[in-house]
Amino acid sequence: MFLLVISFSLSALAQQQKPKGESKQINIIYGANFTKDEAQFPGASIFSKDDQRQVQFEHQGADLWCDIAIFYTQENKLKAIGNIRMQQGDSIELNSGKIDYDGNTKLAKAWENVDLTNGQMTLTTDTLYFDRENQESYYRSGGKVVDSANILTSKIGTYFMTPKKYQFQNKVHIDNPEYTVDSEQLDYYTTSKNAYMYGPSTITGEDYKIYCERGFYDTKIEQGYGIKNTRIDYNNKIIEGDSLYFDKITEFASATNNIQITDTINDGVIRAHYAEVFKAKDSVFATKRAVSVNMVQQDSLYIHGDTLMITGKPESRILRAFRNAKFYKTDLSGKCASILFDEKTGVTQLITNPIMWNVENQITGDSIHLLSDLETEKLDSLKVLENAFIISLDTISKEGYNQAKGKDLFGKFIENELKIIDLIKNTEVIYYMYDDKQELIGIDKTICSKIRLLMANNDIEDITFFVNPDGDIFPEKDLPVESRKLKGFIWRGDERILNKDAIIDDDDNNISLVKIRGIENPIDIDAEEEERQNNENDPVNNLSRTKAIQQREPRVSKVQSP
Repeated sequence: MFLLVISFSLSALAQQQKPKGESKQINIIYGANFTKDEAQFPGASIFSKDDQRQVQFEHQGADLWCDIAIFYTQENKLKAIGNIRMQQGDSIELNSGKIDYDGNTKLAKAWENVDLTNGQMTLTTDTLYFDRENQESYYRSGGKVVDSANILTSKIGTYFMTPKKYQFQNKVHIDNPEYTVDSEQLDYYTTSKNAYMYGPSTITGEDYKIYCERGFYDTKIEQGYGIKNTRIDYNNKIIEGDSLYFDKITEFASATNNIQITDTINDGVIRAHYAEVFKAKDSVFATKRAVSVNMVQQDSLYIHGDTLMITGKPESRILRAFRNAKFYKTDLSGKCASILFDEKTGVTQLITNPIMWNVENQITGDSIHLLSDLETEKLDSLKVLENAFIISLDTISKEGYNQAKGKDLFGKFIENELKIIDLIKNTEVIYYMYDDKQELIGIDKTICSKIRLLMANNDIEDITFFVNPDGDIFPEKDLPVESRKLKGFIWRGDERILNKDAIIDDDDNNISLVKIRGIENPIDIDAEEEERQNNENDPVNNLSRTKAIQQREPRVSKVQSP
């Protein structure tokens, strides 16, 4: 009892010598049984519980209860053993089998069945370090956090008590009935349930999977975004881009910059710099250098427009390209105001001022339709309705033009090559004829009701005239140059699309990409919101803001009327 009185006296003396509120001395509230063991614990006072209650200590707003306490008064350090409970304020409670506590640094080390709770979550680990000065606790040998929404585990974790934020590292895992999250580094706010991912991270839901190396995820409503090496596997589509947004409730995803959307069922790809995906409607909207790529008989078909839209379920999809629409395939290209492709019917429509090139053959008309075989998915036939006109440069002279026109044109593809062309109603033809030595025989100029062109190597091999053909083969010198072109002739060879890059307009090639926020500096919505609220509650900041507004306000002079 004498030593106990001395201990209390030293504590009181230490408190008297320090200004109020700055005492670092650990205080004994209830010592129960007291003893000393100089051999094993030199300079320490040993306290143990009695039949009524545990040993209790207090230090700067925190209370500690335990079965046995080894207290070094001079060093201001405490070793607590057995059924430990440490209470800080009304919310933070720490339980463990053992604790080492330094009253000078306010550092605690707890081990053996450790759990820490703040009323909203519980952290369990085998060893926990608690820094009361900075209001942080951390573990380095694995821990688990359980709150109302999630179970989180990691090898390394730090808990910041003021913002109620965890920073997890190394094999981070979130387990939720609706999804799982795996990451190398993840920040988690226990109040908002928001997660911020740094490093390789994967979110796996019931019908989606997200990968990113920097991103945000609202774990309550399964909504978030990725801003570095992001990919979403979503309803038979793979979406990749610099920045991706995802919302489960609205079944919506969007992407910005360097986007690629892969249709895993139809083996198609869309590339753009902005896109939206609507899962419920199974549709895609894409713009800013938007290009669709599909395989057609081992050849890629590229379609471009200012805007691309794909709608409908697999096997019934419709692709639309709006404004400045263009397409390219090795032996086929064209452009028009808009393109519509219906997968169910196999029909591709070139709408408004269409022009198409089949290798060297220029084909125009009021409307152009390409039809595919639904079973083989190969090009089957061609329809040009109203004012059909086909032109090709004479391959030998390189001066004249072979021409054929009629009201409508119907073509037949064989093994993906245009082989037969039928022109009907008011048909006309101008054709340069050569002998076996490739010497010009003459220029055939004929009018009839129907013309059939048989093609070989994408050039006219044979012409058949039906129903009262009227014409002749003119020697070159007998047919004036002005008579060698049919009415409506317009050669647009300089517009021909020669490669896949040519379908992109200069405006699309020169667009400025959106700067993705958060690539260099992390985005932390919770921290930004807390800072905003602090600034609003800060009277100094409010005064400065008021003065700034007053300085900006115009001065108005009031003049009384006479």
